[in-house]
Amino acid sequence: MLTDQHIQEIRSRFSIFQRKIYLNSCSQGALSDAVQAGLEEYIASWHEQGSPWELWVDQYEAARTAFAQFINASPDEVAIVISASAGINSIASALNFRERKKVVMGEFEFPTMGHVWLAQRARGAEVQFVKADGNRLPAVNYEKMIDSNTLIVPLTHICFKNGFRSDVSAVTQIAHRNGALVMLDDYQDCGTRPVDVKAMDLDFFVTGTLKYLLGPPGLAFMYVRKDLISSLVPTITGWFAQTNPFAFDSQHIDLSPTARRFESGSPAVPNVYAAVPGFQLLQEIGMENVAGHIKELTQSLLSYAADLGIRVKTPADSAGPLVVLQSKDSDLLVQKLAESDIVASNRHDGLRIAFHVYNTMDDVKAVVEVLKKNIDLLVLEPASVGSHD
Repeated sequence: MLTDQHIQEIRSRFSIFQRKIYLNSCSQGALSDAVQAGLEEYIASWHEQGSPWELWVDQYEAARTAFAQFINASPDEVAIVISASAGINSIASALNFRERKKVVMGEFEFPTMGHVWLAQRARGAEVQFVKADGNRLPAVNYEKMIDSNTLIVPLTHICFKNGFRSDVSAVTQIAHRNGALVMLDDYQDCGTRPVDVKAMDLDFFVTGTLKYLLGPPGLAFMYVRKDLISSLVPTITGWFAQTNPFAFDSQHIDLSPTARRFESGSPAVPNVYAAVPGFQLLQEIGMENVAGHIKELTQSLLSYAADLGIRVKTPADSAGPLVVLQSKDSDLLVQKLAESDIVASNRHDGLRIAFHVYNTMDDVKAVVEVLKKNIDLLVLEPASVGSHD
């Protein structure tokens, strides 16, 4: 368990808190001194050596190993890509839709997932969306649609619109019973709690560094289960997907036997330097500690919202990190928070408050004070008896 002193020490490493209350990690994590130092290390290497590609490739491979450790995978099962979209597209390009045609996904997916798989209709994919029950999407709704014709089930861990957490284990079991693959999009959660891709029995796992992993945009990681790799031949490729990129052989394709076959062009070296210190900082804090602290903050805000009678899109038992409050004018609410130096975001009619390990109970209280003053901008429960004083 993290003490208040420990949280303040962590918080002091993120200079934005000298000026703002930052609650927008669902869009971009705050910048730490560790990540800034990583960028400065890259810049120094560029200044001093000009083009030290051997050094940069070593750093690139070190990032692969470090992330593999973070999710309990082997380095050979991890691809480094420029975005989650690039990783998902690479997998999609490697699948065929001759024997199994269905792609079954929930309607809570981030648009990328829908767009990538809808684009595969030209290759024979039949994309079906699992309907939600309000702001929940129970596993039983997947069971009604996944069958022996299902090829893959893309699954978001946390919905970006409402903070709902999918029952990954239940959906994965349903899919595997029917012979379907499972791809988990963990972008909205990775960095807030321990991740074990083996324990979750996943076929694919994808996430990026810019949110709760506290890194920059322009870098993502993808896990591919080892026994699947050799059977998948992506048609979206490039020189860094080859067994030896530096063979410079433009007339033959020799895909890497590892998950590197799902990569493409030159790596985003500056982002590699910046990304690793982000999740290493989280590991130093301890992922169980991170998860426990976020849960306390989430439950506190949910309790305040219930007292105020605010309609909440996020389940009341949520462990976080995202709390979404239903609003009559979410744009204006974000503006009202900004006037109090609180950084948040919105999607549709939802005000999004995203917690991370650097946030405090004082941050929660500051948000609540703004909500009280602008209660007319929020949707209230009809039977609300909460006090707005």
